[in-house]
Formats: sequence, C-alpha cells, structure tokens
Amino acid sequence: MEIHFLFKAICFIFLVVIGIPGNAYILFTFSYIRIMEKKLMPTNIILMVLASVNFLVVLSRAIPQSLNATGLEDLLDDTMCKLVIFTYRMSRAMSICITSLLSCHQCILIAPTTGKWAYLKQKVTKNVLVIIIAIMCINLMLYPTSVMYSHARKNSTTSSYTLHLVYCDTDFLTYINYIVNGALFAARDFFCVGLMTLASTYIVYVLIRHEKSIKGIRSSDRDQGKSVEYKASRAVILLVVMYALLFGLDNCMWIYTLTLSNASPGMNDARIVLSCSYSALSPIVMISTNPKLQQIANILHRRRLIPWNHQENSGSRIHVICISK
Repeated sequence: MEIHFLFKAICFIFLVVIGIPGNAYILFTFSYIRIMEKKLMPTNIILMVLASVNFLVVLSRAIPQSLNATGLEDLLDDTMCKLVIFTYRMSRAMSICITSLLSCHQCILIAPTTGKWAYLKQKVTKNVLVIIIAIMCINLMLYPTSVMYSHARKNSTTSSYTLHLVYCDTDFLTYINYIVNGALFAARDFFCVGLMTLASTYIVYVLIRHEKSIKGIRSSDRDQGKSVEYKASRAVILLVVMYALLFGLDNCMWIYTLTLSNASPGMNDARIVLSCSYSALSPIVMISTNPKLQQIANILHRRRLIPWNHQENSGSRIHVICISK
C-alpha cells in the first residue's frame, strides 16, 4: 500500500473510531435522560440533534473513505451514491447550522433579562424544536443537486466540472452549475460562521465582564458566581473555535477548488478529512464540558470498576455476619 493511501486510511479510521462511539454515546445518553426525567433542557436538545447529524456525517463520509483506502472498489451503485451523498451533505449542512444555533442560543441565555433580550429568551427557549425543523426544511430545499448530478463512478468520461467523491462522482456538467452550487453552499457556510463569530464575541464580552465583577470576591463565593450558563458558554466557545478552524480551512480549500477545472485527489482527501474532523472530534468537547454527560459517564465508570459478582459476594458476607450476630 502506498504511503498516501496508508496515511489516508489511518486518518479516516481514526475519525470513525472516535466519532461513531462519541456521538452515539451523546445521543443515547440524552435519550436516556429524556425517558427518565421526562424532559430535556433546550441546550441539551440542541446538543442531541448536533450529535445525531455528526453521527450521520461520520457514517456517510468517513466510513466509505476508510473502506476505499483499504482497497475496496465499486462498493456503491447509482442509487446508493445518491443516498450517501445526500445524507452527507444534509448532515454536514445541519451540523454547521445547529452549531450556529447553539452559539446564538447561548448568547441569548446569558444576555441581560431586559427588553428584547427577555422576549428572545422566552421565544427561542420554547421553540427550539420548531427552529431546528425550520432549519432542516430550508436545507432540504437546497440539496436537489445531490440527487440530480450524483452517480456511481464509471469508466466513461466525465466533464471537467466533476467532484470525485470516493465511489461516486458529482458531475455538474456546466461551469455555471458548478459555480452556482459552490457559491451557494459557501455563502451559507460563511453566513453561519458569521453568526457564530458575533455570538461568541458577545459571549466572551459577557464572560470577561462577569469575571471582573467577581474578581474581588472570596474564592468560595466566586465559584458560586460561576453559574451553569457561564460554564456552558465556555463549552460553546470551544465548539465554535473548533468549527472555525476546521471548517474554515475546508471552505477556503473549497473556494480554491472552484478556480480549478479539476481538483487533485489529494486536495479532495484533505478537504474530506477537515469536513469530517469537527463531527468526529466535537463529542470530546461536549462530553468533557456537559455536566449531564459527565454524570452518566461517571456512573458507568464506577459500575465498570465494581464487578457485579464482587457486589454479590460483598452482600453475602454482610448477610452472613449479621446472621452470626
């Protein structure tokens, strides 16, 4: 196996190993909390949806790339190509939009409860699911090209305006289609990044002001002053910074490929690694900063450290001692 394909296989297998279990854990943990507690906080609903779409990104993109890098050829037909590409692009679009929604929602939460902010807090918090469904419907209307122009890779000649995506090709046929599609999706991504940036800038401003206000207070009172909202805000900032770095590089490379008649396979592979990295690595940030996820993880960890048979033996010894007395 050539060095290029070996490195490609290692990168995508790593993303699969990290991304699938991490997003699945978040998804099932919040589902468990919803069943047991009969409710989920709006922020946790957003995180649950984000984990769901990130799971689909890794499933529909990193796994086919991993299989291809290990030597499997001609795995998908035309129908499967359309389904996989549509799933990936929809999931990726939802991932950026939901991350943007998360940052805007956290910005509204920590804003002063006065005037328009109070109105926004009430409306956004109560209608998080409605907003998510609206975002999904908008993205569904933007992606008919994923079905129209996608097909399984063939030996026949394609146009110069073709994206080669592992087992599938997306042939836009004309330069106009190629540019319009690329510019439309890039504009959406940069719009979401702009919202993230504005929201995160305001969050940082509020956090700095909050730190200054409690600077002279005793350490015990200072810890109490750091509410759940402010801890959650730091988590949101970490996610936004991660997104800005990874997806920002991805979009810059995408814009560069728009100037080329045929992008090299190495550049396409690098873009795909970047576009999958946020979906695979963001669960690490979510789990390490979310109290609910940490609580369930600690419970599972303690149960793993104390085997069930050890608990039964301990209970039996206690029972025997009580009887002997």
